[in-house]
Amino acid sequence: MKIKRLDHIGIRVMDFFVAIHFYQKLGFTVTRNDTKEHVVVLKNDSGVELNLLDSGDSNNNKKNILMDVEQKFPGYTHYAVEVDSVENAKHYLESIGLQITQGPVTFGDGKTSIFIRDPDKNVIEFTQLP
Repeated sequence: MKIKRLDHIGIRVMDFFVAIHFYQKLGFTVTRNDTKEHVVVLKNDSGVELNLLDSGDSNNNKKNILMDVEQKFPGYTHYAVEVDSVENAKHYLESIGLQITQGPVTFGDGKTSIFIRDPDKNVIEFTQLP
């Protein structure tokens, strides 16, 4: 088997309307809205694809169960997208009213990142390569 690339990221959401509005601010466009399958597909200009699934039935008191509780459950904690400039990304995100929850931070591999949360408290990392 040869893995060619990451195809898409699936994100369970509580409210399609709220999630779609949020991701549109980040440059994503709805490419498919399938009410039968309960999925909304969004893509951005660089080809990143998100599949929003509307089957969330508990917001866990507005806490991310993988990041915000003391017990550490296994699972995906975040996804990262590469940006040309973390500083430009920071200014843009703040200009549209989004809170930077961490960073900028430079890691040992030289990448510099900032982090935000989507409406369902999922973590998104914006990273600049060295």
